[in-house]
Amino acid sequence: MAKARPIPGLSGEMRYSDAATATIAVRSDELFEHAAGVLDVTQIEAVHAMRVATRRLRSVLEFYEPCLDHEQLEPILDQVCDLADVLGQRRDPDVELEALASFAAAASEAERPGIERFIDRTSEQQQQANAELAQMLGQIEADDLRGRLAALIAPPPVVEPVAEPAAAPGEEQSASAAGGEQPVPSAVEAAAPPAKSGWLRRR
Repeated sequence: MAKARPIPGLSGEMRYSDAATATIAVRSDELFEHAAGVLDVTQIEAVHAMRVATRRLRSVLEFYEPCLDHEQLEPILDQVCDLADVLGQRRDPDVELEALASFAAAASEAERPGIERFIDRTSEQQQQANAELAQMLGQIEADDLRGRLAALIAPPPVVEPVAEPAAAPGEEQSASAAGGEQPVPSAVEAAAPPAKSGWLRRR
């Protein structure tokens, strides 16, 4: 099994969101690196390595879920889980065929016909699982899973503040006269009683 790649710069002093970005980026790359040769039924370790990579990616997606956009995350996580299931279906006959080959090598001539029937049946299961895996890989490519993972951890766009247009010198004076700056009442005006309402004046 391929070892997990270290996360460059990962430390306990990092912000949670920065750690999420760094970790998900590496685990995503690992997943697609292991896709090479995964449909070759003679290279069964490629399937195992990719299946482990899906588990690692799923784990970090779930761990960093609080700082990720849920609308983006949910379909990605569903597809990663579906991929892991399909890889598991291909992995089972791979392991069984490997065991049967060892068993057949140690069996007697009389036992081998029965073992070969098991091998033929399991080979058919392997081919069927491989066809389903090929379909899943095609769907992942069509849905651009790799691009969506990159978008999930992309930094939000920086919104520049809109600058207020500078007012012309004449406009500053007119704004002040129109009520931008209210004149300070004189002492006499401040002490005068408030004017009565029109209703009181009519009485």
